[in-house]
Amino acid sequence: MKSKTIDEINEKIANGKANIFTAQELKELIRQDNALKFDEVDVVTCGTCGIMSGTAAIFHLDVFEPGLFKKAKNVYLNGVSGFAGPCPNEWLGSIDTIVYGTSHSIEDDSYGGGFLFKDIVEGKDIAIEVESTEGEHYSSSITIENIPTAQMIGTRMAFKNYTSFVNPSKESVSSIFNAVAMEGSFKSFSFSGCGEINPLQNDPKQNTVIPGSKILLNGSTGVIVGNGTRSSDIKPNFMLAADMHEMEGEFLGGFKTSEGPEVFDSVAIPIPVLNEDILNQLMILNSDIILPIADIRGRHLPLSETTYEKVWNNFDERPIFHEDKCIKCTDCLVEERCPTFAFTVVDNQNKKKLDIEKCFGCGMCGYSCVGRAFEMNTGKVAIAIDDSVHEVPIACRQSDIKRAKSLTDKLKNMIESNGFQL
Repeated sequence: MKSKTIDEINEKIANGKANIFTAQELKELIRQDNALKFDEVDVVTCGTCGIMSGTAAIFHLDVFEPGLFKKAKNVYLNGVSGFAGPCPNEWLGSIDTIVYGTSHSIEDDSYGGGFLFKDIVEGKDIAIEVESTEGEHYSSSITIENIPTAQMIGTRMAFKNYTSFVNPSKESVSSIFNAVAMEGSFKSFSFSGCGEINPLQNDPKQNTVIPGSKILLNGSTGVIVGNGTRSSDIKPNFMLAADMHEMEGEFLGGFKTSEGPEVFDSVAIPIPVLNEDILNQLMILNSDIILPIADIRGRHLPLSETTYEKVWNNFDERPIFHEDKCIKCTDCLVEERCPTFAFTVVDNQNKKKLDIEKCFGCGMCGYSCVGRAFEMNTGKVAIAIDDSVHEVPIACRQSDIKRAKSLTDKLKNMIESNGFQL
């Protein structure tokens, strides 16, 4: 069997002779019956983007004068609580704190850790509130330039296997797996996962994506620490870490759900094609990948299954907003439901605007708009249960294929320009 080594591939990269493809480029070639041979490909960049609840950040906040207070008991960043410690830092005025991406602001229920992390990465001023062990309160502000340590760690990221959801009951059900309480009787469908371009779908046996491997996390060069929490051979995921100073705001952020704000991240990982077995694993397509369908009341209640081909192939990645069709509802469902605050009022005439850079491509706008001002085909899923088939519209995508592809493109460009070595 033919084979290559990492050193040989790195040498080809350094000499500008490596054949590097994104996962989406490779899959398109396969669909066109132009699958690459072993000698024709050296590296494939794979990626995913979606809600990753296990995201946390570790900060060192050196913001107060030494001697001002003994120790911090509680710390808040833009109202989002952090765990103060574990280092005591007595009388130093500096604080080590861990903030969870799923933490909610005490001031605004719709703002949480994911939105905070995006604001930090984008260089915005962050309000710091500290309560000392003596009960005294201190305030300050800071930007990422003044945060000596800002390290993100994901305890479970880039899952290989996801579950999709419907609500077969008559009552609406609130869940982190949908942007709003999911209406009953098979009214809508929610899913996660980037299917055929996901790193672990392309290297399920983890032949190349191993502890110590370099990756991109939200645009920053990071590392695979190991397998994440709840990881198993059947349902693997990663624990990842990277420096937030190098991250890019477009790749991460907050995502509102009916159970409060969550956090989304983007991950890209290169797969070196060291042998033909690895190349064969890379041949997987959305049509090959099963997506289980479960009752929104619990992942332990499987109902049916579909494939990622049925939820991604040939569907729109972003909506088009037709302003002339907007009927300017006083209580706009799209503005209320948009998980990333991408649709907002821009003037006192109730004129609304879609910020395409904030848009996640979830589909809630097209599903919710009373005036049909949004053009977006997200498709429907046929769910067969007993003797009935339910055609259910895809209303909420909790993964963003467009951001995932953008990060795989970025990683490919970095490798080609010798900015990222395997």
